[in-house]
Amino acid sequence: MSHGILSLLARLERFGKLAENAALVVLLGSLVLLAVGQIILREVFETGFFRADELIKLLVLWLAMVGSIAATRDNRHIRIDALSHLLPDTAVTAIRLFVDVFAAIVCGVVAWQAWRYLQLEIEFEDTVLIDVPAWIAHAIVPGAFALMSYQFAVSVIREIFLMATGRKRQAIS
Repeated sequence: MSHGILSLLARLERFGKLAENAALVVLLGSLVLLAVGQIILREVFETGFFRADELIKLLVLWLAMVGSIAATRDNRHIRIDALSHLLPDTAVTAIRLFVDVFAAIVCGVVAWQAWRYLQLEIEFEDTVLIDVPAWIAHAIVPGAFALMSYQFAVSVIREIFLMATGRKRQAIS
């Protein structure tokens, strides 16, 4: 049964990586093409895409949020681990579990507050890019923080499961 759970987690993680990497490629490619196109149009033809600057800002927001999800997924988020080199492995594992639980809670709270803000944008009918509802453009914020909270929680559950079964942490790929 434990092998089935780990196998399921591995498949879900592979699918998540594929989706996140595809989103990062599309967002970064779009951002570069739009920004370079805008620069060329302004410098050479003295014109530009209408509302491109606002769209570039939104693409940067989406790229940052999807990138933060990917960083959390790969455990490459900002982590201050000066003590991890001095403490025994069991203490380091306990501290990381505590920090990941705390991060899951903080990301969950931020996701909830961003969701509440999104509700205000819907209520006040804010728009971006002329007539696009702002909540559509900003929906990535609560979604990204909810996914990061989920990833931290799954990481904690996986680590506790591995500790309970006596297995060592290994990269799931």
